[in-house]
Amino acid sequence: MASDTQSFVVSVNYRLAPEHRLPAAYDDAMEALHWIKTSNDSWIAWHADYSQCYLMGESAGGNIAYNAGLRAAAEADSIKPVRIQGLILVQPFFGGTQRTQSELRLANNLALPLFVTDLMWKLSLPLGVDRDYEYSNPKVNGGSPVLNEMRALGWTVVVFGCYGDLLVDRQRELVKLVEDKGVTVVGHFFPGGWHGMFVGDPSVAGKLYQLLLIQITGL
Repeated sequence: MASDTQSFVVSVNYRLAPEHRLPAAYDDAMEALHWIKTSNDSWIAWHADYSQCYLMGESAGGNIAYNAGLRAAAEADSIKPVRIQGLILVQPFFGGTQRTQSELRLANNLALPLFVTDLMWKLSLPLGVDRDYEYSNPKVNGGSPVLNEMRALGWTVVVFGCYGDLLVDRQRELVKLVEDKGVTVVGHFFPGGWHGMFVGDPSVAGKLYQLLLIQITGL
């Protein structure tokens, strides 16, 4: 991906649930941003453009990128000279107590059954909360007020998904939420597919990288 998109890729080694429940992964993502800010690595300093950074994640990583992005937008001055231009969310993992049409339609799909998503939330959310918590459901209370900061900073949010993913309705709801807040948002939704298809199907991954290159470089 780094080669195809002509970019540096920093992979975050975040702590995992259930031993480390959320927001541990968001904390680790923010620590990675501060590492970039303070790194003495000459190769990065000489060749990386700190003013053209995106937070990207796939599936659970998409959830982490979104929630860490909210923090980064709220603390934009503290991570300078790192300047984030937006979020790239690939099949981001969100939930809620009210079932969506795609969750009901694809509840028994083999790639990601609905009962598995419920279990994942049970193991990863803070104790004592349900799926209508801000970490899992970005629509809670009308969305985070920090989305206004994203708009003011001029961020772009790009969401990739497919209609064979039981989480697709959640992802489309996120696109609408962000759009309603005035943040520039682009949604790319592919026909068919499954949750995780951008990893499992190289031909589709190639299309994803092409769209990423356009987004990142404007080419």
